[in-house]
Amino acid sequence: MTSLKMLAPYATDPDKSRGRLFAEPESLTRTAFQRDRDRIIHSAAFRRLQYKTQVFVYHEGDHYRTRLTHSLEVAQIARSICRALGLNEDLAEALALAHDLGHTPFGHAGEDVLNELMAPHGGFDHNAQALRVITLLEHRYADFPGLNLTWETLEGTVKHNGPVLDDPLPLATAEYIAGHDLELSTYAGPEAQVAALADDIAYDNHDIDDGLRAELFPADALAQVPQVAPVLAELRERYKNLSREQLAHETVRRLIGGMVDDVIGESRARLARANAARVEEIRALPGAVIAFSQAMTTAQSELKQFLFEQMYRHPRVNRMTERAGRVVRDLFGLYTAQPEHLPRHRGPNPPDTPRRVADFIAGMTDRFALEEHRRHFGDTT
Repeated sequence: MTSLKMLAPYATDPDKSRGRLFAEPESLTRTAFQRDRDRIIHSAAFRRLQYKTQVFVYHEGDHYRTRLTHSLEVAQIARSICRALGLNEDLAEALALAHDLGHTPFGHAGEDVLNELMAPHGGFDHNAQALRVITLLEHRYADFPGLNLTWETLEGTVKHNGPVLDDPLPLATAEYIAGHDLELSTYAGPEAQVAALADDIAYDNHDIDDGLRAELFPADALAQVPQVAPVLAELRERYKNLSREQLAHETVRRLIGGMVDDVIGESRARLARANAARVEEIRALPGAVIAFSQAMTTAQSELKQFLFEQMYRHPRVNRMTERAGRVVRDLFGLYTAQPEHLPRHRGPNPPDTPRRVADFIAGMTDRFALEEHRRHFGDTT
């Protein structure tokens, strides 16, 4: 852990946190951001990430990434970057572990369908839903709803991808900031910016790993990506008999290392130009201080395009996407028409039926959604 004495002046200091919405005694042994991280890890929503997938449905294989393993990998990358830049590792880790809590089952396929179904009722956005989870839907504490996390963790959860300028705002976000301002028009602190880049690094590279393992594309196809080609050439020159799994791992670890080094180098230069003495000065800047270089931004865009064409639109993935959409549509229709099938509402003021349905479905794991569909419809499509 980076010692608080070693933090850069522009890092987020837990001793200067803006605090929690509901006042609590401070811990004698943990900083405010360490407590946030621990509360996220112990939440029911975090445990459910074990059976939520990004591209594959859960039963396709035990070795592919889930939202849980992805979140852990994002946290590891975020801590490494923060350590090099003198930022607060604990806050970045908390944000990395929380960033996927609002995701639906079946990855982006589930979110797209739920957003379409909720369009007449304020829509659905996974970042806004993550805020709703940690401020309202978790029912663990007797004195307050949600997890009562610090202002900085709430801010970073909503704004890690940059200022939130949507008009209209996602409904869950608008409802929350009506009573607790998260300053949506500014950039978040540097640790949230690190978590966002760590998410991109982990997501792209581990999709390469999963795609190679699943044989959705051959290594030779990856050689068409300028960023990957020299890595593959070096590996084939150095090692003559790598298995598919070894080739995937050795490729990914080198790509991750290159991206992390690029973020650290570019961010150091931006931070030096900013010459910020306080984290508030980072928030007031017109752009991000944690970023890829222009060359890496271009390279990453090319990699994303390759994954979109070769993996996300692969016939096997398309079949699972269509199946996931049917499951979500069927369950939404069932619960909306027959809300007696929904679990008992535990809050003081139950939301309207569509919001309750969206909360329930978004919280499902892939496995539970399929079981619910089988129980009510007899077939999982």
